[in-house]
Amino acid sequence: MIRLLLRRLALGLGTVALVSAMIFAAVEALPGDACTAILQRDASGQRLENCRRELGLDRPAVARYLDWAAGALRADLGTSAHNGKRIASLVGDRLANTLLLAGCTLALGVPLALLLGVLTGLRRDGASDVVLSAGAIFAMTIPEFVSATVLIFVFSIWLDLVPGIVTVSASAPATAFFPGIVLPVVVLTMVMTAHVLRTVRSSVIETLESDYVQMARLKGVPYWRMVLRHVLPNALLPAINVVALTIAWLLGGVVVVEKVFNYPGLGHYMIDAISDRDLPVVQAIALILAAVYVGVNLAADMLTMVLNPRLRTLRARNG
Repeated sequence: MIRLLLRRLALGLGTVALVSAMIFAAVEALPGDACTAILQRDASGQRLENCRRELGLDRPAVARYLDWAAGALRADLGTSAHNGKRIASLVGDRLANTLLLAGCTLALGVPLALLLGVLTGLRRDGASDVVLSAGAIFAMTIPEFVSATVLIFVFSIWLDLVPGIVTVSASAPATAFFPGIVLPVVVLTMVMTAHVLRTVRSSVIETLESDYVQMARLKGVPYWRMVLRHVLPNALLPAINVVALTIAWLLGGVVVVEKVFNYPGLGHYMIDAISDRDLPVVQAIALILAAVYVGVNLAADMLTMVLNPRLRTLRARNG
């Protein structure tokens, strides 16, 4: 198992390096650069050349990428090409805000999804299963910006219960984001709960139809004891990887939600950096998100291996 984990770790590090190179190449392919964004109408002639020389943009792309990659290995993400500030200080607050948004969503969504997933699986084809499954499919198919707009109209404009957008700065304390964070959390919870619920439901149904559960029924094991000791431990294992993917998505895929609600998170800042052609910031955020994605999935793999009884038995047999 250790060898397998080391292999996956090496693959993850290679993935991070590949993603960073792809992001660099994609941003390089965009028309213009940081100097054209900074100078705007004056981006021509000697002034444009001086700006590119000052920011080092006149150097070959490969050399600039290698310098940045070497700095990243030293935990030095460089400086912003747009304002000259250290990227670590610019990204830090926004990463903390995205972690706050993701943490609130997970705290609300994971227990709710597991509970509803188990309920629908145990009551397959019942009224609760039909209603909740239909609601999950509906939540999965609606784009986040649509549900966000509807929630803003209903709860902010019509009922005037919570703010429709976040108006605090990125460096504000966590308590300042309430109650403005409520609607973004609801939107993300809807999507996350739907995906995890469907996975847990399918896993519960599959476990209930397994041979060892059927044998437990034939032996007269009480229903709820069978559910708690045999069904849930095995049915919830697939949910670990789904939750891991959800965490990675929450940290990197909430760009639309953060933009709609004006939430000062990492995704929102990445869109601004792309608009400013601020390549070092885009690279830094992409590297952070890729590293988080790989780390979360590696942790999920390790947890699955530890909790899976079949893998524990195989490991014990191999000494």
